[in-house]
Amino acid sequence: MSSSDPVLRVERLASAWDGVPVLRDVSFDVAPGELLSLLGPNGSGKTTLLRCLAGLERPTSGEVWVRGTNVSRWPTHRRGIGWMSQEPALFPHRSVLENVAYGPLLARRSEGDVRAEVGRLLELLRLVGFEDRRPDQLSGGERQRVALARTLAARPTLVLLDEPFASIDVELRSGLRAEFRRVLRELGIAAIHVTHDREEGLFLGDRVGLLFDGRLERLGRPREVYERPDSVRSARLLGYNVWREAGGPIAVLPRHVRIGPAGTGRRPASIVAAGDTGAESLTIVALADGSRLEVRSPDPVSGARTVGEPVGIDWADAVELPEPPAPAKEPKNGRTLRGP
Repeated sequence: MSSSDPVLRVERLASAWDGVPVLRDVSFDVAPGELLSLLGPNGSGKTTLLRCLAGLERPTSGEVWVRGTNVSRWPTHRRGIGWMSQEPALFPHRSVLENVAYGPLLARRSEGDVRAEVGRLLELLRLVGFEDRRPDQLSGGERQRVALARTLAARPTLVLLDEPFASIDVELRSGLRAEFRRVLRELGIAAIHVTHDREEGLFLGDRVGLLFDGRLERLGRPREVYERPDSVRSARLLGYNVWREAGGPIAVLPRHVRIGPAGTGRRPASIVAAGDTGAESLTIVALADGSRLEVRSPDPVSGARTVGEPVGIDWADAVELPEPPAPAKEPKNGRTLRGP
């Protein structure tokens, strides 16, 4: 295997639960040292995909290749894949040092090697001085840093991050994201990070994939994916306003919508709510067809906006979207089939 070959290759992976498809023909590669973010709403198949990659769940079809070897039938412990989830799941009766050293000791590495590895990771993750603390003496962010150190101490080929920041307090989350990104970069370890938080996914990923109903709909550089959504649901997931014009659905970022007096602009609307979020103003307006749009601006809300006040809206940089597929027909047994 050359240094340019993928660390992970996924080929046409599919999975089902009680006969209901959860993953549908998913294929992608992960390059050495790459951090791939998979972004999708709840129920899109993100965790199922990770479980299939780790060997915790068997797919109905498809293959998983790690460093050029087909590991599709291999047990979890032989795949060389590390796993981190929302809950750090540290050993409560072991110290930080003992938690991080657990994997290397289990692999029967020498005591000197283990001490050097653990010391390096504790320093990288700014945990020096925490060696003798128990998990219940740590904050949520500190526990997640210990969990990452423990995962990396096993020297995985690839790390799977299943929404590891979801349970962390908001004020700590951005710093922890940056810390994880820095450490993975310094060690050159490839990772797949799944989340429903678009800002987190776009910030962390070298590439970003959008997963809907078990299908990988889009895969590309964060800016490419963000600036050119190619479906109604991807636009909504990425934070765009979506509504219908004469030529079909369009997507417009909230900061590209402008509000003016009634009778101006291209569409009439009415105020639903308005206020400041601290860094910007946020106004929600409703179009005549019931569509609700967010309008964001760095300027304070002008005047006293009242609920129901008529206004006019204009916009720039609209992205034209294809028509969404028709909803699946209801089968004779009364159960509704989900479309792709």
